[in-house]
Amino acid sequence: MEKDKLYGALFGLAIGDALGVPVEFKSREFLKKYPVQDMQENGSHGQPKGTWSDDSSLAFCLAESLCEGFDIDKIALLFLQWYNEEIWTPHGTVFDIGIATRKAIHRISQGESPVLCGGFNIGDNGNGSLMRILPLVFCLKKEKDYHVVYQRVKDVSSITHAHFRSVFSCFIYIVYALEIMKGLNKKEAYHKMKEVVSDFISDKSFNKIELQLFDRVLRTDISNLKENEIRSGGYVLDSLEAGLWCVLNSDNYEETVLKAVNLGDDTDTTGAIAGGLAGLIYGYKVIPEKWISQLVRKDDITKLCDRLSEKYEIHS
Repeated sequence: MEKDKLYGALFGLAIGDALGVPVEFKSREFLKKYPVQDMQENGSHGQPKGTWSDDSSLAFCLAESLCEGFDIDKIALLFLQWYNEEIWTPHGTVFDIGIATRKAIHRISQGESPVLCGGFNIGDNGNGSLMRILPLVFCLKKEKDYHVVYQRVKDVSSITHAHFRSVFSCFIYIVYALEIMKGLNKKEAYHKMKEVVSDFISDKSFNKIELQLFDRVLRTDISNLKENEIRSGGYVLDSLEAGLWCVLNSDNYEETVLKAVNLGDDTDTTGAIAGGLAGLIYGYKVIPEKWISQLVRKDDITKLCDRLSEKYEIHS
């Protein structure tokens, strides 16, 4: 069962990403008229059907690094190798990368410490670390100390996005995923995540104004909001909310990713964030075979899943 979740998470993330790539930047209104219902080609980036973006590339870099254990320098090095088109591009070129990630990778190339490469300013809170953080859940699945979980998440996020808002969004996402890994259903995991996070921050001196920004996720039930109250641009908090909202308001993998992509704007990333969680929840076996077969480099992704499951003793 756990192995099915691992495959579901990585394939689910990449398929959500690939569904969104052709319509990235399209408005919600446009997608109401012309909704995404299947894999498409060309579109916003002129890519073949089944092509995933930097979201999946960087998630795969993280997963590959974790196959050898947790090493923040190794993770950063693989990000740099991807940018230089040596690994984990769908077709041998990088066609989509966020400004903050590009700046951070430049700092990596200059020899900066990885945890100091990400932006620390309020304006540096794009969704570029949230979109790739999910593989970390498999490395942390046996970790009982949430201080360790938070520090690992912080280190991995900070390679490209070091502001508290980005780090904390990733932490919430990973804690939710960890609860799913424990066998809770998506609603139970959401409520348990809120308990865990609230307990964790109770004795911390985190900025209260920053924490209040997460009230819609942590203090109320994000699933009760209407679609027009959910934003789907590139801001990390919007992406966290949109991903959770899609997961909690859908009943299967296909419905989740199509709901996410058809929110519009940053379609590939919302698709990846929601799709990774949906794959973790429902498993690999229920992802439509037509989408798996159309996914670029699916055999390489399968081999990566095999290596990651072997490393962390994740069995059927």
